[in-house]
Amino acid sequence: MSRVASIETFIVTVPRDTPYLGPLAADERVNARGYVVRKGNGTIYPVVDRSIVVRITTDDGTIGWGETYGICAPRATCEIINDLLAPVTIGANPADVEAIWDELYGLMRVRGCSGGFHVDAIAAIDIALWDLYGKQRGMPIRDLLGTTVNATVPGYLSGLPCSKLAGRVALAVDNYAAGHRSFKFAAVVSHEGIVEEMVALRRALGADAQIMVDLHWKFTAAEALALIAQLAPYRPYFVEAPVKPEDQAGLAYVARESPVPIAAGEEWYTEYEVRNRLDTARIAVLQPEMGHTGITQFRRIARLAAEQGVAIAPHATIGTGLFLAASLQVSATLPHLWKHEWQHSVFARNLRFLDSDMGYADGAYVLPTAPGLGAAPRAGMWDCAERVA
Repeated sequence: MSRVASIETFIVTVPRDTPYLGPLAADERVNARGYVVRKGNGTIYPVVDRSIVVRITTDDGTIGWGETYGICAPRATCEIINDLLAPVTIGANPADVEAIWDELYGLMRVRGCSGGFHVDAIAAIDIALWDLYGKQRGMPIRDLLGTTVNATVPGYLSGLPCSKLAGRVALAVDNYAAGHRSFKFAAVVSHEGIVEEMVALRRALGADAQIMVDLHWKFTAAEALALIAQLAPYRPYFVEAPVKPEDQAGLAYVARESPVPIAAGEEWYTEYEVRNRLDTARIAVLQPEMGHTGITQFRRIARLAAEQGVAIAPHATIGTGLFLAASLQVSATLPHLWKHEWQHSVFARNLRFLDSDMGYADGAYVLPTAPGLGAAPRAGMWDCAERVA
């Protein structure tokens, strides 16, 4: 078997006309570093699309591609890879990818690095190693993992990036007319009111539409339950991220008392975090994010969910499409998959950067077919990329 010979990191930055989640509110400003703090939840976002791509080359010249979050302070993650993780991984056999994840995670666990930039960095390497392993075996990653039970991966439309409620409703109606039936809106940009947006969407889309609400961790448990009581008559399919990520007791309380199913988990990096929360919070839908977990932890998290009867609805976010391809590879093997988030404002544009036959049609993702991830950068991506040594 070939061995890892080199690991390189790249920051990929793609300008966008409308900032992620939608136009800025009247009191939101872009700072000198190109970030905006969303007043709805106090979270910082760039006004460009940005992620970190990793290229791993083996001693026989085979290339594996990985990707992770890079939306904020991307050089921090690149430095962790280049200074800490790459020297340990050089010489490894990609077929040992799960053991490599455990080794890289263990390097910093006693220093409290159980998530964040450190585990994002591991996720990028993990995805690239799985890509290499699939290429070594000449098969898509999903065939390494088990049986493909989802020939396509059903999706739900996420985000209605218009500045006014009337525009968001019109966008949803247009997509309903195009055949979509599942929609999620972001409370952080519901400037005319969260309940008002839910009411308007239900009235416009009718009784058969599945409408989800992402609360972006902005409420206390009591506040979330009061809001959910107002939303409940309009039948949200689920309410996502109702309380701050640190508030495990609050999440458990909301999940227990809510008349509406609760979804959570995009910010949970590892099986350790997920087990601690599922032991106390009976959430209905778990939303692992491949850009945080990598394939190894995504699989372990999905296994925990299956054991506890929790549905999987993978999260999707800003990226080039490489970690989205990894998410589809695993999702294809999950019998307890509900639907996969479809960030329509990101995904369609990303396809022009990738050599891949994955796509989205008739409300579902089309799986890539080539060995490994089934996706690799096209030449055009490098026009947007900066190598970080």
